Amino acid sequence: MTTKLTPPRPSPITRRKAVTIPEQGLVRERLLDEASGLPLVIEPALEGVDLVQWASQQREALEQKLLKHGALLFRNFSIRSLEQFNEVIGALSPGALEYMFRASPRTRVGGNIYTSTDYPADQMIFPHNEHSYSPRFPLRLFFYCHLPSETGGETPIGSTREVMKNIPPEIQARFREAGVLYVRNYGDGFGLPWQTVFQTEERAEVEAYCASVGIEVEWKAGNRLRTKQKGPAVVRHPRTGEEVWFNHGTFFHISTLPAAIRTSLQASFADDELPTNTFYGDGSPIEPAVLETLRAAYLASLVRFQWQQGDVLFIDNILAVHGREPFTGKRAILTGMAEALLATEIQL
Repeated sequence: MTTKLTPPRPSPITRRKAVTIPEQGLVRERLLDEASGLPLVIEPALEGVDLVQWASQQREALEQKLLKHGALLFRNFSIRSLEQFNEVIGALSPGALEYMFRASPRTRVGGNIYTSTDYPADQMIFPHNEHSYSPRFPLRLFFYCHLPSETGGETPIGSTREVMKNIPPEIQARFREAGVLYVRNYGDGFGLPWQTVFQTEERAEVEAYCASVGIEVEWKAGNRLRTKQKGPAVVRHPRTGEEVWFNHGTFFHISTLPAAIRTSLQASFADDELPTNTFYGDGSPIEPAVLETLRAAYLASLVRFQWQQGDVLFIDNILAVHGREPFTGKRAILTGMAEALLATEIQL
């Protein structure tokens, strides 16, 4: 995907009025959904407020708001280009990361900015925490609406605090003890090939990376690959200290796929040969009733809003899940990831 975007127009935080108006008077805030507490919508209270400069000066305060709400939606700040979006990421984080150990197809549009998942428009993407299957994942996510779809295409978000509240204690206890086993197969005609996932053509580089992060590698005939790794289901947030549900156990499970795709894959592959599948950490299957309960917990947490051109959504990737609704027409939602963490840093 090639996107021609308008160059940013530098401007002061406010023209002529910055000297006399206190910082807190430059924007107004409101909750989009009072019950869930997210996202917190932040909009300019005056014409000409520059989001990049304002956010740079308010970074610590915005960090605290993000930890409280899990997601901030910056609206009506006249963000019109990839370059401006990248500057917003730089104002609120150390900068965008490269998309590594991939699980979904994306197109790089410039630097470390990508399209959101290139997935059929008529299908929903189930809510998840980005890269929560991975030994290395981003703590922060950014989404930018360059072009909203004609219909649908929302990026629903939900609080993992709420997700966890809706998971019965006995299910939490089982996953706390066992963890989640992720099994991925590459090169079988479905999903991403290992060369795309690991961004290399060299087996030795794949093996070295996997060894460094505790992923088991098995090369199969025909230059195919299977990986296995065990991860936690519940983690400790590195800044709030709270225990939060954070894993890909539901998202990667075969039963979460749309019925037609699930049936086709199960007709062709055994459970451990599927492109992605999950088990309890000891390798035993996760019960269908448990998976239904988990899916219901995610879906019950969701808040939906219509994208507006120029919106920037800032997410704490541990505190909030995100998904995508089906859509019609063209849609250009760009994404950047920031602040890499290792799973070992947040284990209980």
